[in-house]
Amino acid sequence: MFDEIMAKFADSPGQRAVVRLLLERGFSVNEEGRVVSGGIEIPDTGIAREAGVDRRVVDATTDAILADPDLERVFRNISAIPSLMDLAPVLGLSVLTVQVVDETQAGIVAEVTTAIAEQGISIRQTISEDPEFTDEPKLYVITDEPLPGDLVTELQSLSFVRKLELE
Repeated sequence: MFDEIMAKFADSPGQRAVVRLLLERGFSVNEEGRVVSGGIEIPDTGIAREAGVDRRVVDATTDAILADPDLERVFRNISAIPSLMDLAPVLGLSVLTVQVVDETQAGIVAEVTTAIAEQGISIRQTISEDPEFTDEPKLYVITDEPLPGDLVTELQSLSFVRKLELE
């Protein structure tokens, strides 16, 4: 899906940058062609600055999105999910980042979260990046407490794990 969306903007690197930003941040486009997060409108100048383009490129991108029924369906319905990852150090939480060999393998989230739960550790949030929207998707697991060494060793030995990071 990501490749299909980006292909529609193949002739415009600036519009591709805007689309990538909208997808990464979960920003949607309302019926007036304004970029929004929930009901909060985000100024084109802010989007343009973050994407490294002129604000007119943002307008052209949202116009193109509304003109294409497939794109409109995606961008009228996308939404952001609040993440605890950046707050983890402030709140005394731990973040486990799991990079996998094959992100299409079934059961990755279930196996990791089951191993953590079996140790009696509470999971506050999981975020699994979508392989359609990210080149190297990761699984993030935010827990109430640090993971013990034996659990980290167990997780590292799982066949699908390429790399683990603890914060």
